[in-house]
Amino acid sequence: MTAAVFAAVLLLTGCSAGGDPAQEGTGPASGAASGPAPATGEAAAVPAGLEEYYAQAPDWQSCEQDAGDFECATVQAPLDYADPDGESIELALVRSGGAQDGAEHLLLNPGGPGASGVDMVVDSLDFVVSEAVQEHYSVVGFDPRGVSRSTPVACLSDEEMDATREEHLDPSTDEGLEQVRASAREYAQACDENTGEVLGHMDTDSAARDMDLMRGVLGDGRLNYLGFSYGTSLGASYAEQFPQNVGRMVLDGAMDPSLDEFEVTLGQATAFEQAITSWAEFCLAGEDCPLTGTAEEGVQQVRDLLEQVEASPLTSTDGRQVPAATFVAGLITPLYADENWPLLTQAVSDAMEGNPDVMLYLADLNAGRDEDGTYSTNINDAFTAINCLDASAPSDTETLRAQAQQLDEASPTIGRFLAYAGASCAEWPEEAVDEPAPASAPGAAPIVVIGTQGDPATPYEWAPALADQLESGVLVSWDGQGHTAYGRAGDCIGNAVDGYLVDGTVPEDGLECS
Repeated sequence: MTAAVFAAVLLLTGCSAGGDPAQEGTGPASGAASGPAPATGEAAAVPAGLEEYYAQAPDWQSCEQDAGDFECATVQAPLDYADPDGESIELALVRSGGAQDGAEHLLLNPGGPGASGVDMVVDSLDFVVSEAVQEHYSVVGFDPRGVSRSTPVACLSDEEMDATREEHLDPSTDEGLEQVRASAREYAQACDENTGEVLGHMDTDSAARDMDLMRGVLGDGRLNYLGFSYGTSLGASYAEQFPQNVGRMVLDGAMDPSLDEFEVTLGQATAFEQAITSWAEFCLAGEDCPLTGTAEEGVQQVRDLLEQVEASPLTSTDGRQVPAATFVAGLITPLYADENWPLLTQAVSDAMEGNPDVMLYLADLNAGRDEDGTYSTNINDAFTAINCLDASAPSDTETLRAQAQQLDEASPTIGRFLAYAGASCAEWPEEAVDEPAPASAPGAAPIVVIGTQGDPATPYEWAPALADQLESGVLVSWDGQGHTAYGRAGDCIGNAVDGYLVDGTVPEDGLECS
């Protein structure tokens, strides 16, 4: 398995792998500081050279899939914003029908990078935003450029993806690292051959420019936006490029745009190790837990299990091989929401008995593989394309080995499986177009940044970092477990978000929810 394919497990959406977290609370946040709502209807200037793009009128039609009370449309965007008279690409949108005619729009992004905002709205809207928000806005989901329905990047066939996920490579050896490089090279060549020019224009800054185009096409003077996980990077990029166009913006599960690729991975390794320990404590306190002894001893038993899988990959009842990297992808998926910890307990228990079916099911969820063997999303391909364009990463053997050691120290359980990602982008056919840098966005309306204390995918410390970088950042914290907070954390977070999105009431900076 290439590092590119495996790495996609790290920054997925704010949606849980299972369970239906209820929406709670619609009033203003307790202790919130009242203030005027940011103006959202004032006309914003159209960037020079993009007048025809901004003048588009979406042709909203019933969605092809059985989408209920939703309408779909496509809009055109420049392939390259530096050449607006050149080729164009197609962006897919979906909107809800709960709000009254003429309502403002709220754009949603679930993260990834590479997750589909269209799917998020159609499949999970009631679990993502409250009824009050749905009544106030026409909620719009979109697939960012290169993702799913929006001029998608394409690399491997379904059969090739299955075969890649069944590979067992050990980059800790010189021979294994060369195999990883060769696999990454073949993967990059496939992406280059099977994708058009969009492959070189899937960077976050370009996708954020698409968001402003959508704002203009939808007729809103300012952008109202709710972004989860990587969606906070899109929001921060938008605010940096268009601070005067920021409306009511909420960034949940914040990323720190100043961190480089390895700093992100190291932070996640540390946070996932903490989450595994928290799950072990939960498991040992309940019934039918396969672990024994203390939480520390239980985590060691998970490490022992992983070493066994490394030495001898398991075989599922459908005949597929489950190597250690795929096993780890399944292991960490339920850690995104503590509602799903019982499912992780079952997966580990079965695996200790030699049955990896539940663990593979979780890994398949992560990879977007359906039961019939088809991959319903291109999240793995889009993840790699976006990350390789957003930042360069060292790929020399000495640096990769040193990074692997640091990751193993930060997370003795899974750290080694998160290493060597730099080898993937080194083979990528397109050069990075950006590098990490702090956000600022002077003059933007208040931007609410949410961090969860026990978040394994976007560690909590990234939230105060982003809120501090943004001149108008407002920090809200939740003392909970899992990835992101809104929709999972109860009234305190729900009221803070709804109070801002619906009424324009800015939460108290530093608000802490438990």
